[in-house]
Amino acid sequence: MSVADVKKNTDQKMQKSIETLKNDLAKVRTGRAHVGMLDHVQVDYYGTPTHINQVANVTLLDARTIGVQPWEKKMIATVEKAIRESDLGLNPSTQGDVIRVPTPALTEERRKEMVKLVKNEAEDAKIAIRNIRRDANEGLKKLLKDKAISEDDERRAQDDVQKLTDKFVAEVDKLVAEKEKEVLTV
Repeated sequence: MSVADVKKNTDQKMQKSIETLKNDLAKVRTGRAHVGMLDHVQVDYYGTPTHINQVANVTLLDARTIGVQPWEKKMIATVEKAIRESDLGLNPSTQGDVIRVPTPALTEERRKEMVKLVKNEAEDAKIAIRNIRRDANEGLKKLLKDKAISEDDERRAQDDVQKLTDKFVAEVDKLVAEKEKEVLTV
């Protein structure tokens, strides 16, 4: 293991933290409908919990309505029940072989709750990034202790790891600011 390996691993792990944050933020509801809202809803597909997008076409019918069209007619009731029982607070209705899922407008109070949720997700991401920094610094100290690198190299590498940390924390802040603006926009 070298200094370059430590930096590369740190960068990759921090990038994964950012990707995780992006996925988590995509699940946070804004005033508009988007097909990603239903991604984590699971349907009982012949006894197997299956993601909704693997048993149905999920499309946007308009700005506030999601259309879900199961591939099998007998799955309509099951899919509708799964959406209704999800933690999203949505009330689907069936019209023929299409399930219409209207997304209600967010109240001011609910928007503020969503902003709190976004900030919690951001704090989790920052904690993950700081933990990665800590692990990288421990790896550098171990290299120093094993006399694989000099103290100057260790100090320089720690500075580089700190710069990486600062860069990714700034990216988290940027993503959160965008999502907050999106949630608070009526």
